[in-house]
Amino acid sequence: MPKRFRLTRRFPVAMTEDGYRRLRKFAQEAGLDEGEALSFLFENFDSVIDADTFGHRLRLFNSELEARKK
Repeated sequence: MPKRFRLTRRFPVAMTEDGYRRLRKFAQEAGLDEGEALSFLFENFDSVIDADTFGHRLRLFNSELEARKK
């Protein structure tokens, strides 16, 4: 039986413009809204990321994070 899709979790998020544009593009291509696209990505996180480059990309993002907040 499929999981019921309830949009009961709401949380404030801060996203970069580039990140939000990419989310909107992915959602549009997949025929989803942004919330559904995020749910898909996180429910399938382990199978949609490239484990070989994820750690490196995360370190790069973290190293630039403070500068992005200014």
